[in-house]
Amino acid sequence: MRWPAAVGALAVLVAGVVVAGAASAAGGGGAVHRSDAMLTGAGGVRLDTSYFTAGGSGRRPAVLLGHGFGGSKDDVRGQAESLARHGYAVLTWSARGFGRSGGLIGLNARDGEVADVSRLVDWLAARPEVRLDAPGDPRVGVTGVSYGGAVSLLAAGYDRRIDAIAPRETYWNLADALFPDDVYKKLWSGIFFSTGSVPLESAAAAQPGTTARPGATAPSGTAAPSGTAARPEGTVAAGGQDCGRFAPGVCALYQRVAQSGRPDAAARVRLTALSPAAVASRIKVPALIVQGQSDSLFTLAQSDAMAKALRANGAPVAVDWIAGGHDGGDTEDARIDRRVTTWFDRYLKGGTGVGTGPAFRVTRTGGLNSTDGSVVLRGASGDGYPGLAGARSRDLALTGSRQRIANPAGGAPPAISSVPGLGALSGLSSLGASLSVDFPGQSARFESAALRGAVTVTGAPSVDVRVATAAPDAVLFAKLYDVAPDGRQTLPASLAAPVRVAGAPQGRVVRVRLPAIDHQFAAGHRLALVLATTDLGYASPTAPAAYTVSLAGAGVALPTDPGLRADAAPLPWWAWALPPFALAVAAGLLLTGRRRVRPLPADPALAAVPLQISGLSKRYAKSADRYAVRELSFRVEPGQVLGLLGPNGAGKTTTLRMLMGLIRPDEGEIRVFGEAVRPGAPVLSRVGAFVEGAGFLPHLTGRANLDLYWQATGRPEQDAHLAEALEIAGLGDALERAVRTYSQGMRQRLAIAQAMLGLPDLLILDEPTNGLDPPQIREMREVMIRYAGSGRTVIVSSHLLSEVEQTCSHLVVMDRGRLVTAGPVAEIVGSADTVLVGVAGELPQTLVDKVAALPGVATAVREEDGLLAVLDGMTAPQLVAELVRLDVAVAQVGPHRRLEDAFLTLIGGPA
Repeated sequence: MRWPAAVGALAVLVAGVVVAGAASAAGGGGAVHRSDAMLTGAGGVRLDTSYFTAGGSGRRPAVLLGHGFGGSKDDVRGQAESLARHGYAVLTWSARGFGRSGGLIGLNARDGEVADVSRLVDWLAARPEVRLDAPGDPRVGVTGVSYGGAVSLLAAGYDRRIDAIAPRETYWNLADALFPDDVYKKLWSGIFFSTGSVPLESAAAAQPGTTARPGATAPSGTAAPSGTAARPEGTVAAGGQDCGRFAPGVCALYQRVAQSGRPDAAARVRLTALSPAAVASRIKVPALIVQGQSDSLFTLAQSDAMAKALRANGAPVAVDWIAGGHDGGDTEDARIDRRVTTWFDRYLKGGTGVGTGPAFRVTRTGGLNSTDGSVVLRGASGDGYPGLAGARSRDLALTGSRQRIANPAGGAPPAISSVPGLGALSGLSSLGASLSVDFPGQSARFESAALRGAVTVTGAPSVDVRVATAAPDAVLFAKLYDVAPDGRQTLPASLAAPVRVAGAPQGRVVRVRLPAIDHQFAAGHRLALVLATTDLGYASPTAPAAYTVSLAGAGVALPTDPGLRADAAPLPWWAWALPPFALAVAAGLLLTGRRRVRPLPADPALAAVPLQISGLSKRYAKSADRYAVRELSFRVEPGQVLGLLGPNGAGKTTTLRMLMGLIRPDEGEIRVFGEAVRPGAPVLSRVGAFVEGAGFLPHLTGRANLDLYWQATGRPEQDAHLAEALEIAGLGDALERAVRTYSQGMRQRLAIAQAMLGLPDLLILDEPTNGLDPPQIREMREVMIRYAGSGRTVIVSSHLLSEVEQTCSHLVVMDRGRLVTAGPVAEIVGSADTVLVGVAGELPQTLVDKVAALPGVATAVREEDGLLAVLDGMTAPQLVAELVRLDVAVAQVGPHRRLEDAFLTLIGGPA
């Protein structure tokens, strides 16, 4: 009893440490209190806010938590509650123009949204539970995603009371984000503007100090300047177009650029002034910068410019490239929320011993989880952020002649890289799939040789190209594909880089910086540079034009960071408790001992018999008199296809599991080729089985799955007989496809092929036709018959009695754990001497009498279904020949009873 006591004490100790640690990390925890209020922002605009605090005494730092564009304060409630439990006073708000807040959207204007943040900081400074650095100066951090991330940067630039920030998936320069290299990002801009053009929910959200009244409109001639009280629902601006919740100046900018298809200087100046880049030299607080790799809206180039500027100011900076982004994918919210919390612990609470994580971390895709199909993410970290140029650079030669490509009239049809708004599709690139499309005649292609070894690119590759055109300018979209040996190509992160080149008939050399990525190009793969004239997400020139493009250098420069280290997966608490628990179990076994079972000797007389079961019994757990299988005995001979039949609960699956050595019988024995079956018995290597479904790795091909399975057996590769098993299963070319693309029928066939590996002498199949359509069932039937025809034996358990009747030569029928009958199908069905002949047309009694008088026919009677004859020496084929001689129109011949009738009779069901 001492060992169990010790183990119990250890478990209590471990649990206590875990609970205590969790409570300490949460800063006391407890229930979170929330209070909602409408606070006054800049210009009298009403802001809908929520304030979160948890138990505990004393003053605490505060956090302002912003939301993304088109959202509201409700989107960040979960993170707010978590931060409150961790010891922060948290204030969330709906930005002006969103949710129930008033005002117009000014795209984080200094006198609008940014000034609102300063008013919220003033409010926090007056709260008695908020820690102060000076009168009116609270200890406060700001974080948010996208739109909310940008305002955290702007607030830090304009309000010196901000102490730390954590901008996530946001922009540094909105002009560069929406007009990269002077090319208009039309699709994202359209989505962006449409989101803010939804009419205001109520007039209360439009006019400060008014009461909600749906459908109210402003008096004629009124207007609201940017950053002040909003224009009520229903008013118009910018050339008579309804701008919804946008400030008129922002609305006019969008409509002007959208119509021209190209940004003008005024638009660039306006968007740059609204961006954090405008106050770059003034942002000097610790910043955790989180940016998405799957993001064609705010690319990694935005976070790179952000990190360079803040580091130049001397501020502590950490950069984290997450897997997802605005294009979809996993944004790792749980992990990033934890990292933001530790960042604030260090720089708001002053926890000098708090680890804030690596200076640079990048998330990488590690394939699919075979248990649930989810994407497996792994991290790699470095001691410093290398920038988009990488810690090192590797040149890779490209080949390809000078090529002439065309920009089509109207810019259609456009090539496709990413599809904003359908981010899940773009995220397929991380799994080796791609939706990218380039049209012939509109794209030039340059390729590398096959890589001798894998290359991991971390940063933005670059390449020098020469572009010649008689047009005023040329717009190209540069992409770097990963091309597999079989020709399949993937566009990493589904990103393309737009390039605008001034027209020059003699040609102009430009350095193209391709999209920043973190991607491993495997050994044997090739890199392909594609320059396309169109892209779905961007506005390209509408006038038709021709461009001539060629390489101007040796090839492409690939940034790498070999110093990145793969992150170690954290161990769960139970991993620490497992070793002592295992030690306790081992000691218990040594102390109590274990009864050894001496294996039964082989029976030479049964060496050629695939299976013999004698007196087999298995009781239900913890029951002395209830049996799953009881006194079961039968024998299977070589070349038979044996059907194991019985209703649910008959004991079929229990019998099969004992046959494969998965569970031990309570009584009786099972012999396979004379050897007694027990767990791990060597004779089981002669048995192949498919019972209760097969598990496959969905991202691997069918062949790779079979190879891994056979390797796990530890047997020589030549013993697998893979080709023979595949020929019998008939998988064909599907073997080279990923299993996730298989239909249910193909998965069943792959499972059969897996069971056939090594060409086992005894093949056991449990419901092999489950989920198959009629043609696939017929093919599966032929597979089993062919396999038994080679001299081997098949045991099949199925509920499809018609298929069993057509496939099996012998049957074993069970009910309530006992054997009901066993023998050839013909005998059990009753067709050995009784034949039912279907007749076309009338059957006169005189003909029936003639048949009855035939030698070898005992009796013949007319029935509703035709002629029923009991044979006494004559075979069924001979009977058919005699009937034809008597001019009887024979339509069909079969047994008197179907297997279904015989089965129901045997188990006591309705006949």
